[in-house]
Amino acid sequence: MDLRPLSPSPSPGLVNLVVEIPAGSRNKYEYFAEAGIMALDRVLHSSVRYPFDYGFIPNTLAEDGAPLDAMVIMAEPTFAGCLIKARPIGVLDMNDSGAYDGKLLCVPMADPRQRVIRSIRQIAPAQLEDVAEFFRTYKSLEGRVVVIDGWRDAEAVEPLLNSCITAAKGK
Repeated sequence: MDLRPLSPSPSPGLVNLVVEIPAGSRNKYEYFAEAGIMALDRVLHSSVRYPFDYGFIPNTLAEDGAPLDAMVIMAEPTFAGCLIKARPIGVLDMNDSGAYDGKLLCVPMADPRQRVIRSIRQIAPAQLEDVAEFFRTYKSLEGRVVVIDGWRDAEAVEPLLNSCITAAKGK
């Protein structure tokens, strides 16, 4: 699975998102670019499970040295390696062990029930807090400190995405 030809953003307001971890999983998979496959990185130490399908935007480079992280709200989990064309609706700002590690929150274009969602304001606050709580606690048993700085709405997506695309082109 060679992701180099894949555009991070196939058209304005959309991203290509590669799922690494399906919702409900405690297994942490990561894309292993050298081999072009998904690999099991670790099993989460805590009892929490990923709240949404979780992955990355290919051909981006975030401040943490990895591709830009992204989550997608799905009615049913997909699978590791699934490509989803999605609309980002917000950003979870967080710091992992002192480094910025923002994550996009997206909705899939393939789900007609979610086509009207354009903003995190359309997502239940309790659901957003569930996501934030997952990231607050999922690494605590590993001794890592994660600080959640809050959610930003859809207008925060483009600057973050563009900086990560530019960073990937410069490496």
